[in-house]
Amino acid sequence: MPAVKGEGMRGLAVFISDIRNCKSKEAEMKRINKELANIRNKFKGDKQLDGYQKKKYVCKLLFIFLLGHDIDFGHMEAVNLLSSNKYTEKQIGYLFISVLVSANSNLIKLIIQSIKNDLSSRNPIHVCLALQCIANIGNDEMVEAVGKEVPKLLVSPDTNDSVKQCAALCVLKLFRLKTDILPPGEWTSRIVQLLNDKHLGVVTSAASLIHGFVHYFAEEYKGCVQLAVSRLSRIVTSSYTDLQDYTYYFVPAPWLCVKLIKLLQMYPPPDDPAVFGRLNECLETILNKAQEPPKSKKVQHSNARNAVLFEAINLIIHMDSEQSLLIRGCNQLGQFLTHKETNLRYLALEGLCLMSNSEFSVDAVRKHQETVVGALKTERDVSVRQRAVDLLYAMCDKNNAEEIVAEMLTYLETADYSIKEEMVLKVAILAEKFATDYSWYMDTILTLIRIAGDYVSEEVWFRVIQIVINRDDIQGYAAKTVFEALQSPSCHENMVKVGGYILGEFGNLIAGDPRSSPMVQFKLLHSKFPLCASSTRGLLMSTYIKFINLFPEIKGHIQEIMRSDTNLKNSDAEIQQRALEYLKLSTVASPDVLVRLTF
Repeated sequence: MPAVKGEGMRGLAVFISDIRNCKSKEAEMKRINKELANIRNKFKGDKQLDGYQKKKYVCKLLFIFLLGHDIDFGHMEAVNLLSSNKYTEKQIGYLFISVLVSANSNLIKLIIQSIKNDLSSRNPIHVCLALQCIANIGNDEMVEAVGKEVPKLLVSPDTNDSVKQCAALCVLKLFRLKTDILPPGEWTSRIVQLLNDKHLGVVTSAASLIHGFVHYFAEEYKGCVQLAVSRLSRIVTSSYTDLQDYTYYFVPAPWLCVKLIKLLQMYPPPDDPAVFGRLNECLETILNKAQEPPKSKKVQHSNARNAVLFEAINLIIHMDSEQSLLIRGCNQLGQFLTHKETNLRYLALEGLCLMSNSEFSVDAVRKHQETVVGALKTERDVSVRQRAVDLLYAMCDKNNAEEIVAEMLTYLETADYSIKEEMVLKVAILAEKFATDYSWYMDTILTLIRIAGDYVSEEVWFRVIQIVINRDDIQGYAAKTVFEALQSPSCHENMVKVGGYILGEFGNLIAGDPRSSPMVQFKLLHSKFPLCASSTRGLLMSTYIKFINLFPEIKGHIQEIMRSDTNLKNSDAEIQQRALEYLKLSTVASPDVLVRLTF
């Protein structure tokens, strides 16, 4: 709300004070309804209200709306305020319209006419108010009405700097509504040249506008790269006293720096050696300044400096061409891994994740493995822990795979539910990708199922079975391992599925041991049968029919299970059908037929 000045706004001040002093919701509603009735009568009365009175009542309506109450009148009075020559009255009118009038309102035609009048005004303040209104409630109708006028204000040499700032953001709003409003061509070079403007406020707004254009016309606006590098260089090499009006806590123009660096990330590294060298000098300067003692202990100083630093590191990662810069950026991020600020730790982990994809910096990233593992164990913020998991996954290779997988499995036991499924998938991928000893892979996946069985998807345990089937050297170990895992009283159902399939195929490889004889294997699996879901019971029944082929001596016991009423008369049609078909198959089929069965 605008500041209340003079005696004239005493009524508004009193009304606000009354609302604040209400002891209950009912008292507040009563006071608001009384005021609404009074305003309605004033607007409907025969007495002609002057601009000041309209402003006061419209301001009260705006305050009531901001309290959460619906306002269904006063819009026309607000529109009338737009024709006033007084700034405060016009300001309240535009403010009310921007907040309460929708883009498809019946009043839009009247508003557009007032906006057009103000755009042609010689008073820059009136022009700015009109531009701000367009940016707030712009629609297709406004694009058609003023779409050609606003860009002219932006590039005209006679336009006031404050108007240019508003015009740039207004053009961006109109461009987002209709991208063909400003096609590349005659306007392109004039808009790009705004990056060279003497007024940094204009440059800041222009950077936002060009960033929006580049998404659609990257090739046409590539000339902005050289100007962006030149402007960035002038800012980062200047002292905070050179740009006093745009220095924030001893950091020269941090918002503009961030915008320019983001703009440069939309293009590949400059082809021109001079521009490329100047850009590298800028990035080195930013990294050097980050190592200097802070000029202020206030958090605003560190926030501004770190904002520029992190964006510069993102540009270094994007360019991926200078090894020295990448390694320096990596070391800089490593210092933030133990910072007391949670956001800085998060951003550092995120940046290192990106750096791990570069051949130039991946080794430097791996040097922080111990710190990242420590963060995984001690970090209180779940989002930071998730980023630590992402970084461990990204930095993993054949040399540290077993160590990283072991750490992730340890953390998985106490991990938050929100990240368990993603972690399980990451562990499974790493175990398969870097497995040199497939017995380690088998142990890892079974541990995974034991720790977080509910989060192990079918794709994971399907893949385990596929690998075991295709590798003769691991089949005996797999059968022995799953047999031992199934002996746990709290064995997860996914373990039962894996165990049932593997023992059904390769149980004969461990049947020579009395501790895992055919009958022991069958009884172990069948002890899990009643507690499993119907899909798992169907899989176990397929295992039983395979056992008849592998171990003919237990055929009678299996047939007895198949013909039991629990299976033949089961309410689940799938279980009932399997029991009936498998029983008949075991009776009439020869061993030659059974040996060819695949499920």
